Amino acid sequence: MNKFFKITTIGFMSMMLMSTGIIAGDYKSKDIVDTAVAAGSFNTLVAAVKAAGLVDTLKSPGPFTVFAPTDEAFAKLPEGTVEALLQDKEKLTAILTYHVASGKMKAEDVLAAKSIKTVQGQSLEVSMGDGPMVDGAKILKTDIMTSNGVIHVIDSVLLPE
Repeated sequence: MNKFFKITTIGFMSMMLMSTGIIAGDYKSKDIVDTAVAAGSFNTLVAAVKAAGLVDTLKSPGPFTVFAPTDEAFAKLPEGTVEALLQDKEKLTAILTYHVASGKMKAEDVLAAKSIKTVQGQSLEVSMGDGPMVDGAKILKTDIMTSNGVIHVIDSVLLPE
C-alpha cells in the first residue's frame, strides 16, 4: 500500500470514528459481548450469539476481531431470515463465526490486508469502495477496543459461501 493511500485511508477512518454515534465511550474494561450489549445497537447480533451458544467464546480472553453488523444490517435481510437462523444453530454458528477473526486487528491492520481468515475457515475480502469495506459491507466505525479484542461496525450481515 503506498504511503499516500495509507495516510488518506487512515484519515478517512479517523473521520468515521469521530462522526458515527453507533458506539460511544470507553469499553476497554468490557469484553466483546458486554460492549455489544451496552451499545444498544446490536440487539439482534447479541440474540444470535446467545442462540448459537457463542457467548462464552466471545467472553473468553481471545483476542478476537469482530465485524459486527448493526440491528439495521440484520433488518436488511429478507423477512423471516433472522427467525429461521435462530432456529438453525449450525447455520447460525457458521454465519456468526464468519464475522470473527482470531487476533486483535486494528483498522490499519484490516486495511493493510487483502483478505482476513475468519474463525469459520473462509476469508473475508478487504476493499475500498465508497470507503473501507469487508466482503462488500461498509465499515461504519472502527477500533472499538474491548478487554478481549476489537470491534469494527459494519452495515450488512456477511454470508459465507
